[in-house]
Amino acid sequence: MLNIKIVSGLEKPFLDEKIESYDSLDYISALRGERLTLQILYSYIPDENDSICINDVLKDRFEVKLSGRLAKYARLHQIKSVPVYKPTLRTLNDEGLLRTTPGLYPDVLLPMTTDGAVRPNADSLEALLLDIEIPENDTGIIGEGDFIVSFYSPKLDGKRMATARVSIEVINAILPKQRLAYTQWFHYDSLAMYYNVPMWSERHWQIVEGFVKIAVKNGINMLLTPVFTPPLDTLKGGERLTAQLVRVERREGEYYFEYSLLDRFIDMCDRVGIEYFEISHLFTQGGAAHAPKIMGYENGEYKRFFGWETSSTDKEYHRFLRAFLSDFISHMKNRGDDKRCSFHISDEPTGEHIEIYKQATDVVKECVSDYKIMDAMSDFEFYSEGILGTPVVSIGRIEPFLEANVKGLWTYYCVQPLYAGHLIAAPSCRTRSIGMQLYSHNIAGFLHWGYNFYNNCDSLYPINPYLELSGEAWLPAGDAFSVYPARDGSCLESLRLISFKAGIDDMRALELCESLCGRESTLKAIEDTVGYPVVHNSYVHTAAELLSVREKINSMIKDKLI
Repeated sequence: MLNIKIVSGLEKPFLDEKIESYDSLDYISALRGERLTLQILYSYIPDENDSICINDVLKDRFEVKLSGRLAKYARLHQIKSVPVYKPTLRTLNDEGLLRTTPGLYPDVLLPMTTDGAVRPNADSLEALLLDIEIPENDTGIIGEGDFIVSFYSPKLDGKRMATARVSIEVINAILPKQRLAYTQWFHYDSLAMYYNVPMWSERHWQIVEGFVKIAVKNGINMLLTPVFTPPLDTLKGGERLTAQLVRVERREGEYYFEYSLLDRFIDMCDRVGIEYFEISHLFTQGGAAHAPKIMGYENGEYKRFFGWETSSTDKEYHRFLRAFLSDFISHMKNRGDDKRCSFHISDEPTGEHIEIYKQATDVVKECVSDYKIMDAMSDFEFYSEGILGTPVVSIGRIEPFLEANVKGLWTYYCVQPLYAGHLIAAPSCRTRSIGMQLYSHNIAGFLHWGYNFYNNCDSLYPINPYLELSGEAWLPAGDAFSVYPARDGSCLESLRLISFKAGIDDMRALELCESLCGRESTLKAIEDTVGYPVVHNSYVHTAAELLSVREKINSMIKDKLI
């Protein structure tokens, strides 16, 4: 017998589970302009009385057809499992994960086959993602109506084998523009190496743009911009593939800069919807001890001007930085894009690095004092001493910054227990809880380090992201990347990426509710529904509870608009 169910998009169906363990979703609401994701579970279990031969079924491909007024805005993706060898770290002691043992975990979203059909595996649970992009401007879809999913068998003359339905209500309110600045670090070298194409070749540009489009679709509106090769996750003395967009030339001791590649990069960003540019780090990771790799031309020779051999206190490097930053700001002003830029000094410095970090920051501030300087760091001293104006704080160490009421505060996460995260082993409701957490603390921006980091630890060499989801036992699976590279150069989403996007949409809905009902009532609605505030060190534990929060918020919005 073929069984199908429509369930919430927050499930993670494992192949060895039973469809009976999942409850059907009967009703869900959404706002205009929202991306609504549901799942279609399907399973074939042979029955002695089944008139269809099991061999025929296994050879058959079932056509999946969608109907209802939202069907024209819907797309289907296959949810496929990936091998996970390291779902967590032993030291995390995290009891909130779905599983902690190696195995196959659902994560990557594949496009449907060209004929829009699926073939079930007997006795295993499989799933499709139903992705509905609800438009802002089609008023004909406002209100409640059935969305119907049917499976047909071409082998049996188009016989309908199973049907499921869900009632979807589109509320007559438009989701407000995303306020949150959101970046996941984009690793350009990973794409060049995975697809074996030269950096910034025409094919590389095509692949990069496709991956950026998917990022924008999922709420990412700030992009790491490699004016120079980002000095991130690189073994000291090691080197990552050069991703530098700015051409540098040294003539008679003076530095000259050319921006044609950077201009093409910005034009691409404008074309796909990126709003902000995150200028790559001007000093090395973890303490600002060295200059990043900077390549340039001198007397016709292409060579490295600065790198690991260059101390961050080097006077020549400081002279170079002043020349570059002044020229760069002038160029961006001429484009009208300078205010879209934020600058980095060094990633994740700690208290022991505060003096050398301050020296590096002082040099940069000479030229960009009117612009945002931001870095991932969690020692309050960097902020309290006025060294860094926009700290990007680990969500697990954010409390001192919240107590100080830091304005424009950013946060990030990386391999932390008990918090929202990108880990494959975590339930999707935990990942999606990020929206309520960010709203509750008025967070201005969010950073995650791995959009597509397909290297092992210290970037010694690239890995296969379909086999090494932990970067060769370095990290819990899922921390290093949110998307997968398809064979044809396109970008494949993950369940984790779209769950985070749903969290951003929750945040936008909460902000709309606040504008109509007030902040106190909005926060109270969350706490009354789940029984506790959803803040930095808490999250919603079940899909049902999270959906109940959204239904409560949507109901409050609807009541104010009637």
